[in-house]
Amino acid sequence: MMNDQNKKVAIVTGGGSGIGFAIAEKFANANIQTIIVGRDEKKLQSAKEKAGPNCFIMQCDLSNLTEIPVLIENVVAGFGRIDILVNNAGINMKKDFTEVTDADFQSILTTNLCSVFAISREVVKQMLIQGGGNIINISSMAAQYGLPKVIAYSATKTAIDGMTRAMATELSPKGIRVNAIAPGFIKTDMTAKALDSDPERKSKVFSRTPMGYMGEPADIGDAALFLASDAAKYITGIVLPVDGGNSIGF
Repeated sequence: MMNDQNKKVAIVTGGGSGIGFAIAEKFANANIQTIIVGRDEKKLQSAKEKAGPNCFIMQCDLSNLTEIPVLIENVVAGFGRIDILVNNAGINMKKDFTEVTDADFQSILTTNLCSVFAISREVVKQMLIQGGGNIINISSMAAQYGLPKVIAYSATKTAIDGMTRAMATELSPKGIRVNAIAPGFIKTDMTAKALDSDPERKSKVFSRTPMGYMGEPADIGDAALFLASDAAKYITGIVLPVDGGNSIGF
C-alpha cells in the first residue's frame, strides 16, 4: 500500500477479471492508484501483475456484509482517501422462474445489491470527510428491458438504477457524483457462458444490436474512466448504456 497525495485512489469491486479488470486497468494506466477487490486472491494477483504498479489488491467476500466496514477502514488506513468507487462485483443465475428458491434469490440480492449499498455507505462516510468523490455503479441490459430466466439478477440491476438516481440526488449537493453504466453484451466469460449454451438468445442479441457486434470490456473501461474524470464533472444520476445500440434496437 502507498499514500501518494498526487494520485487519486479508486476501488473497483470484482476487479480481478472481465469488465472489472478492464476498468481497473484503464484507471491504473491513467495514474490512479487502483485497489481491486474480490474473493479469489490468485485471480487478483494475476490481475495486479497485468495492470502494473498502480494496481493493488484486497481480498474480501463482499457477500459477507460484516467484512465491508473493515475493508474500507483498511483502504483509508493504507491510502489516506478514496476518490472513486466502482461497484462492479456481481453474480448471475439462469433458472426458470418457478425453480428459483428463496435462497437463490437472496444470494443474488446480497451480492448484487446489498453489498453495493453497504460498501457505498462506508465509502461515502469517507468521501464526506474529504468533501467529494465519485461513485460508478454497474447496471445491465436486464434493467433496460425484460430478459427471461434471470429474475433475481434483473431485480437487482433494476434496483441499482433506482439507487443510483436516489444517491445522486442526495449526495451530489455534497460533492459526490453518482452514475451508472449499463453494459450491453460484452465479450466476457460470464456472457459466453450465458450465450454459448443458448443459440436462440445469442442470435437475438446480434439481431437487435444495431452495431452488429459485441463490445469489449475496454469499452466499459473507457466509459468508467470518462465518468470518473473532470470531463464529466457536470454529469450525475445517469444510467449510461454502452451497448452498441442494443437497448434501442428492434
